Parts: sequence; C-alpha cells; structure tokens
Amino acid sequence: MADESTSDRAARSRSGVIRATGRRRKRRTARQRALRITAWTVAGGLLVGGAGLGYVYVKLNGNISGVDINAALGPDRPEDIPNGSLDILVLGSDSRSGDNAKYGQDEGGARSDTAMIVHIYEDHKSASVVSIPRDTLVDRPACEASEAREAREAREGGSVPPARRAMFNESYQLGGPACAVKTVESMTGIRMDHYMEVDFTGFEELIDTLGGVEITTTKAIHDKSSHLNLDPGTHTLGGEQALGLVRTRKGVGDGSDLGRIQLQQAFVKALIDQIKNVGVLSNPKKLLDLADTGTSALTTDSDLASVNSLTGLAKVLRGIGSDDINMVTLPVAYDQNDPNRVVPLPAQSRQVWQALRADQPIPESATKDSAGEETDAHGLVR
Repeated sequence: MADESTSDRAARSRSGVIRATGRRRKRRTARQRALRITAWTVAGGLLVGGAGLGYVYVKLNGNISGVDINAALGPDRPEDIPNGSLDILVLGSDSRSGDNAKYGQDEGGARSDTAMIVHIYEDHKSASVVSIPRDTLVDRPACEASEAREAREAREGGSVPPARRAMFNESYQLGGPACAVKTVESMTGIRMDHYMEVDFTGFEELIDTLGGVEITTTKAIHDKSSHLNLDPGTHTLGGEQALGLVRTRKGVGDGSDLGRIQLQQAFVKALIDQIKNVGVLSNPKKLLDLADTGTSALTTDSDLASVNSLTGLAKVLRGIGSDDINMVTLPVAYDQNDPNRVVPLPAQSRQVWQALRADQPIPESATKDSAGEETDAHGLVR
C-alpha cells in the first residue's frame, strides 16, 4: 500500500496541482518527449487491443451452446477411466427448425443424422473414429424427454420409456443430447468425456468460411434429393455441395446409410487436411472468422462450452493428422426382419468397444465381413 505522502502527491498531480519541492523541474528534451509519446501510444494500443480481444472472447463464448450432460445423467454412468484418453460423441443434427428450414419440413424434433464416437488415444498422437449408422436397431434406455414438440405431446411426466429394437437416431429426437449420450454409453460401456453437435446451417457456413474443401471423386455422384452433381475428378466443395455430399444416400451404392457413412468419413479426413493446410494461423482475419463461425455452429457439453476449453481440446488434437485417424463403421448386418435397418454384430462390436476401453487400436478382425465395410461407396471419395 502506498504511503500517505505518495497518495497525496498522486491526487494533487491528477488534479493539476504540483507541490513545490524547492527544486525546479528540468525541461524535457525533444528525445525524451518523443519517447514519452511513444510509450503512451504503445500503452494505448495495448489497452485498445486488450479491449478488442476481450470483446472477441466474450463474443465467441456467447456463441457456444452448452448442455449439462453430467447433471442430466447423474452418477449412473460407466466408470471414468483416468488413462489420459478422451472419448467424444460427435453428432450432426438434421433439425429443420430456424435457419435449417430450407432442408425440409420441421416435423417437431431433430434427429442425429450423423453419429461418430471419437477416441483420442492416451499419447494424443492418434485417434479412432467409430461411425454409428442412424438406422441401427438398439436397446434404448429410459431417458428424460427433450423439449421437442413430439416428445412433450406424446409423453406424460417428461420421460422417454426404454425400448428394444429402437432406431439409434430416435434417442436424440426424443431425449436430446443427454439421451443420445446415455444410449451410446449403454451400447459401449464407455463413458463419453465430451459431447459435440453441429447442425446443417453451421456446417455449411463453416465450409464456406474455410474457403471450401478439396476432394477427388473416382466416379460420378448425382443425387437430385441433395442437389449434388459431381463428375469424376477433383473438386473444391463449397458449403452447400459439402453438405450434399455428407447427406447423400441415393447418389451412391445401394442408397443405404452405410454408403453415406463412407462418404462422411472420407470428407472428414479431407476437412482435417484442409484446416491444417489453409494457414489460418498466419491470417488473423481468417482465424477469427473460422472461430466465430465454428463456435456459432456448436452445441457442446457444459464442460466444453467455453473458448478456453475448446482451445485446450484443439491443442490436444493439433498433432493428429488425417493419416493418424482410423475410421471404421460399427460392425453391423442387415436386419432379417427389415432390410432398411441394421443390427450390431455382437461379438465384433464387443471387440471394438473393448479395444477403446483399453485404449488399444481397433483390430481389423472386428470389422471383417461387416456390411458397413462392403458398400459400393468405399473409395468413391478421397
């Protein structure tokens, strides 16, 4: 704490009163005046810059939507194994409300159009990604109902009863993010450390902000439903085309969700390469635009819903390139009672989940003879 004389002098100085000391103040030289002006200019720049950074920080934080998964699910969850690995459920939402209305009629609730379990290994140098087909028949646990209109109107007491042979993507539709996480944890026995969701509009805007993503098609892809027309060759896809690619079903193979997953996995790898090659760190405006668009597109668990937390996750992921990611589809077979649905192959699915729980690579034997590995879309995009 400053002594009284110092405080008094500071107060009088601020008021323009200079206390006599018995000595005359030396006149500053031109060089001293210049240095003083420079110092104040730099200080002012730092203050303005700091205020600007503070505004950006608050803005980006305000963009992110958070869901308290831990509070929603409580303690009845798989054990959290502290081995340094991370498991993240990533969903692509096909909500038709708000800005997404142009993609179809709002039917009262979003579905998880894309679902991937991302396992980041303990060394943070590699990852495995397991895609779950949206048409997979699973045993859905009891959940709290989401705020979707259908869920509110169809159920009393705000709960979703358990169901056998329920479509996987109905968990999100009926119970929202928490029910999707609960269903995945019930299937896998693996606790999800984090949850991330991106919707149609956010995905499209992110690709446009990035400047497009370059892919190569080995065959033509034409799909009237997704307005996608690609001849064989190399293409730089804008947001609308990229969204069409990851959503197309009728344009590839037998029109099943399994073929679409192959395209999604190939596109994700191309997207990772594009982000690493675009040089955003040397272009502050591009970096800010991507951060603004990316955070606006995201819904995460509450533990991840801040710029600091997302930056920490980005640091974990920054050393992982597309070649360091093993992408597989949950081992499935077509359902005997309904060819439009698939069911997990029990023994092979257990191999997948056991490998991830042990922080080990997924063995090739786990996906052998799976319907997800035998589609006509395999190798169509690279």
